[in-house]
Amino acid sequence: MKKFFKLVLSAVLITCTYATVNAQANSDYDKTIDFAKYSTYSFAGWQDNSDQLLNDIDKNRILTAFKQEFTARNMTLVTANADVVVTLYFVINNKTSTTAYTDYNRGMGYGRVGMRRGWGMGVGGVGMGSATTTYSENDYQVGTMVVDVYDSGTKNLVWQGTYQKTISENTKKRDKKIPKAVKKLMKEYPIAIPKN
Repeated sequence: MKKFFKLVLSAVLITCTYATVNAQANSDYDKTIDFAKYSTYSFAGWQDNSDQLLNDIDKNRILTAFKQEFTARNMTLVTANADVVVTLYFVINNKTSTTAYTDYNRGMGYGRVGMRRGWGMGVGGVGMGSATTTYSENDYQVGTMVVDVYDSGTKNLVWQGTYQKTISENTKKRDKKIPKAVKKLMKEYPIAIPKN
């Protein structure tokens, strides 16, 4: 019976606990396109002035990281007549996580059940424990970066990548974290970095 209660308690905790968002990279693209034909790209800026959510240092880190990723894929940055145009979008959403913890006092116990000659069935006492559930809430922010790649000739969206992560208050090591995030996102791009 204790094992059963532990299973139920685990299920309740899993159901009632909402964790913050770990880094997630996703993408979608037009599978009819031969991405190998694209050799040049240009940046068309940030959509809806979403770059105002970032400081100039982080914006520069993001752009530099994307330049490195496209260059590693043998694509050249140009200011005009590019094969593809890249736009960026950044949004911050406020979230709340709820955690539930149940403290169970005393186990559920059953007395002995037995047959007595001449007296019928004898049943011992049945006892129920008590449980106390405590809820706590934690506010946090989730940042989402969206990268759109458009074919310059057709003006059609050919690839979209999204990267989502909980924003940490710790601003240290952004010079390393931002390029890692962009690298993770660009792994979703249909053209991989050529192996030497």
